[in-house]
Amino acid sequence: MLRRAVAPLLMACLMAAGCTGEPAGSPELKVGGAFGARPTIAFPDGRPAAGLQVDELATGKGARLRQDDVAIVQYTAHVWDGGKNRLVDSSFNRGAPAAFPVGRLLPGLDRALQGRTVGSRVIAAIPPDQGFGPNPPTGVQPADELFYVVDILGAHPKGASIDGRGGSLAGVRVTGGARPRLTVPATAPPARFAAKVLDRGAGRRTRAGQLVVVQYAGAVWSRRRVFDTTWTTGQPKAFRIGDGTVIKAWDQALVGVPAGSRVLMIVPPAYGYGAPGHPAYGIKGSDTLVFVVDVLAAY
Repeated sequence: MLRRAVAPLLMACLMAAGCTGEPAGSPELKVGGAFGARPTIAFPDGRPAAGLQVDELATGKGARLRQDDVAIVQYTAHVWDGGKNRLVDSSFNRGAPAAFPVGRLLPGLDRALQGRTVGSRVIAAIPPDQGFGPNPPTGVQPADELFYVVDILGAHPKGASIDGRGGSLAGVRVTGGARPRLTVPATAPPARFAAKVLDRGAGRRTRAGQLVVVQYAGAVWSRRRVFDTTWTTGQPKAFRIGDGTVIKAWDQALVGVPAGSRVLMIVPPAYGYGAPGHPAYGIKGSDTLVFVVDVLAAY
């Protein structure tokens, strides 16, 4: 809802498999580089073996990925065609990790990642019938074999939360607890942007360009009603901050806040969606918004 930028290419269409014993079906395939760093890949001649091929090159000791988790990853994705084996997507090219919603990825990628642990490097050769199917994104053909290298940096389960304090700002009240509630007063909204840290976390401070994992709720002041919230489903979302990907208010309020914090903000139009508003949510160009955001983590 808050994004101003296009989602990563290979997330456009997005279950657990054991190791195959051979890296992605070929003893000649070589993947190098440190965990969390851009991998080097030397493809063998020819195309991969038939079927889904999965291997785990490094095994982490963190939490195990489960259905509905939000996995934070660094990854590269190639078309493995036995020729140029071209790169079609990479989190490294965007300068920040990506968020993978486990259970809603490509079928082959879901099978490769579910059950893996944080700290693991997983490689997967994915056949067309477990990839994008008949409607792939630009740059990928329906018959293309895909090859992923995925480093699992973090996992955030459904229901992840901060049991934080409540508070108030400009008459807006927020309750405490793991699932805060917003109450907007029946008065005119303030003209200026304002933000307040209601509960300051103990984690590292967020930096511009990082991916932050959050739970949040947003309300339109004039309607005094929530228009969007992650707490309904409990599944966190991830956004990059400080680079214009999200609305200006989030960039202003969330950069420099320690992970584990709860932030309340009052968002006049110039700090939100501006004159166009956001018709899909019924937000007009003149609407002031209110957000409460729990910053679960930053990468």
